[in-house]
Amino acid sequence: MICLVTDRRRLSTGLDSVDLLVELVGAAARAGIDLVQVRERDLEGRALAALVSRCLAAVDRSATKVLVNDRVDIAAATGAHGVHLRADSVNVTAARLLLGKHAMVGRSIHTVDEAASAAADGADYLIFGALYQTMSKDAGHPTVTLDDVRAAGRAATGVPILAIGGITATRASEVARAGAAGIAGIGMFVPPPGVSADRHLQGLAAQLRRSFDTREAVPLH
Repeated sequence: MICLVTDRRRLSTGLDSVDLLVELVGAAARAGIDLVQVRERDLEGRALAALVSRCLAAVDRSATKVLVNDRVDIAAATGAHGVHLRADSVNVTAARLLLGKHAMVGRSIHTVDEAASAAADGADYLIFGALYQTMSKDAGHPTVTLDDVRAAGRAATGVPILAIGGITATRASEVARAGAAGIAGIGMFVPPPGVSADRHLQGLAAQLRRSFDTREAVPLH
């Protein structure tokens, strides 16, 4: 499972950043990225709802699901596929009551105990990290280990664990061997200068899926 977490400021500091983000989401759908988490926490409600609606249109007729970071109200208002909850947010049951039983509800976790609790609460997937140091967190932000990823997977039996935090395509294989079901990230999905979003995401998605292919990802013991 591959989850693109958005941050339009990584794409541009100009007025076209929203347009570039929508283009990236469309490219993610064409590349077969599973989840897009719209995480634009500085946007007020109306602007965020407009962006989510554009992202939903960009993934139309694809298998890609658009989730709203923590704003259950925006997810409900826009008809998003679901919501991704912070570790300290409302419980999964409450979110699902507002969104409907078919909505996808994920949660961020930072400890093995949180993995067990969120799984018991009915989360569809869990994002666990940060695994490595990352631009998205302050220097010195606590990190988890590959052993923690493995333990979280055991604690959350049957619920996919996605590792996040400093993940790169080259690190994906060791994440897979630790038992994660996939990865989530921001920076790795941003196209390098001069490379189109489609070309970058097509190549990245293919490389990530090879890393998580059970024929290549032999579990670490």
